[in-house]
Amino acid sequence: MGYSVGQVAGFAGVTVRTLHHYDEIGLLVPSGRNHAGHRRYSDTDLDRLQQILFYRELGFPLEEVASLLDDPDADPRAHLRRQHDLLTARIAKLQEMAAAVETAMEAKKMGIDLTPEEKFEVFGDFDPEQYTEETERRWGDTEAYRESQRRSATYTKDDWKRINDEFAAVHAHLGDLLAQGLAADSREAMDGAEEHRRFISRYHYECGHEMHTCLGEMYVADERFTAFYEAIRPGLAVYLRDAILANAARHK
Repeated sequence: MGYSVGQVAGFAGVTVRTLHHYDEIGLLVPSGRNHAGHRRYSDTDLDRLQQILFYRELGFPLEEVASLLDDPDADPRAHLRRQHDLLTARIAKLQEMAAAVETAMEAKKMGIDLTPEEKFEVFGDFDPEQYTEETERRWGDTEAYRESQRRSATYTKDDWKRINDEFAAVHAHLGDLLAQGLAADSREAMDGAEEHRRFISRYHYECGHEMHTCLGEMYVADERFTAFYEAIRPGLAVYLRDAILANAARHK
């Protein structure tokens, strides 16, 4: 009889909705149906799902996953070599961030005041102030820069930790949506982009939807931002940009 969609979701750690979506787009069509018309998955289907999730974890878009699995002439080794390089860079980035977090934790425990530079070591080569610096340089919105500077000057070490943790949670959520295969213009992704915009407005400067779309384009065009988001989830820079654009369009 095979496995139900709920059983497969439990095995694989994905949502039933994700499996339904894979079925609808032809990526993972269950081998059978029971007498009530409910999906039933075979062991072969589970093997295919394992491969799908493997490629998704590596950041492959759904269309490319389908091509790899369905094209007998496709060479997955070339893709894997490229993803291996990306993962190696991602691991190195995460190790740097972990070391910076440990430094911040130790400083907090010992009551040591961190310098402004040290507060942002957790971001590695990524500089959060680029949000405002790039906005001022490229769009002339100097009030946003001044506002960000005024707010930043009032934050304590605890404030910065809370702000960084909150922003990391926003990014992690968007990365999870990408991993689940939800489209950038889905309600969930647009809501995630809206929370991203609201975060900037809460802690840095008032960020309207038009300015937010400019930032989204910058995340893809500027390799510093792209590297930051790619370290969180391969493909996240473009995914966030597209979600921001879709979210701005629905608020017009």
